[in-house]
Amino acid sequence: MNHTVNEVRLINGAQGLFIDVPGATVMDLEFNFRAGEYLVDHHKWEVPHLVEHVLLGANKLIPKARSFQAEFEKNGAYSNAHTGVYHITYEAECADFEWERILNLLLVAISKPLFLREEFLAEYGNVKDELMARSNNHFLHLGATTRQAYGLLAMTDRERQDLMKNVKRTDLQSHYERTHITNNLRFIVAGNLSGRQAAIKKAVESIELPKGRSRLALPSERPRPLEQTIFVSKPSVKNIYFYLDTFALTRFEDPDWDALGLVNTMLTSTLYSRILGEAREKGLIYHMNSNLDVTRDSSSWWFGAQVLPKNAPPLFDIIVRELLRVRAGDISAEDLDGSKQYLLGRHQRSAQTVGGTMAGYAGHYYFDGVIDDYHAVPQRIKAVTKERIVGAANRMFSDRIGGLGVLGGNSARQLVPRLDDIVRPLWE
Repeated sequence: MNHTVNEVRLINGAQGLFIDVPGATVMDLEFNFRAGEYLVDHHKWEVPHLVEHVLLGANKLIPKARSFQAEFEKNGAYSNAHTGVYHITYEAECADFEWERILNLLLVAISKPLFLREEFLAEYGNVKDELMARSNNHFLHLGATTRQAYGLLAMTDRERQDLMKNVKRTDLQSHYERTHITNNLRFIVAGNLSGRQAAIKKAVESIELPKGRSRLALPSERPRPLEQTIFVSKPSVKNIYFYLDTFALTRFEDPDWDALGLVNTMLTSTLYSRILGEAREKGLIYHMNSNLDVTRDSSSWWFGAQVLPKNAPPLFDIIVRELLRVRAGDISAEDLDGSKQYLLGRHQRSAQTVGGTMAGYAGHYYFDGVIDDYHAVPQRIKAVTKERIVGAANRMFSDRIGGLGVLGGNSARQLVPRLDDIVRPLWE
């Protein structure tokens, strides 16, 4: 969608982006606080998650959660919140005609929660049920287990359930007071903002929260080498679930990040890609994911899938062979141009809605305050060279931090030494 972006810095210390989308019929709002699980003691891990659940409930304006939600949603508006290791984000989307009402309701919810005992108990039960449901997701369980093994901040959902008994309602209030300060607030408002930016700015500047000192700092997380392949025993699971991770002890600059994004596309993003395409063609696997991630101190590249045990060794052979080919510069002009065209098209598709446009800015902005230039992305994609890909891909393995995480039953356990032997050359 055609749009313009400008950053605003408010007198109360909050900072945010106004994304003006002329003619938009909806408005999207996000309010982000660095308030995630890294800020609480290990045995209180679920405090931020419970804050998020309780906060969009009873408040000084409407002192009952169901009544507040009824008022919020009466014209079809949507609200939600998300908690992660680093952040809590509150979001809303509404019809253009009621943007001011929804903005004010969301600001009241964020600034005047009551943390009622009965609502704490209700959401305690809801969170426990949510974690129970998520504990059946083998990818989530394996992902958290591998992150812990690398020394990163993570907790499995079953561990989280066990630790919930340590959380008291007063813990929520203390965490809220520490983190929900205006210097720690980042926000994005996207929609038809013509003639409205001054009113939005005034509303956010008037939010009744203490200013605090500054945006809370991200934690230091430096991944460590694995002592051995991670294995999670699930006797009832017949398939093999796996994650292959590699880390570089640096944060990549944009040109290298663009190069890694392009080679990631080349390897797994399409049914004709070099890893997934060949594996599908040979009937080895239905689907595979891979992606890039960052902490404050590192960059990572991961590959994950579930696969039948008999298909795992030939699949791993393809993965390793293709990664080594890329690192050796075995990239054809056709591979390079095809991946660029795919990324250009996906970039065009990514901002078809107001929410999609907002999402293109949110992650980077909340993480380190960088405002991506959406309109420059096509030129960045076109500028990627084979040499840049080879350099970045090799840098991802040069610190020799990485390895394999596997979840499954006895057949998976028996295959672990063989699979580990296949992937070891990636770091040698």
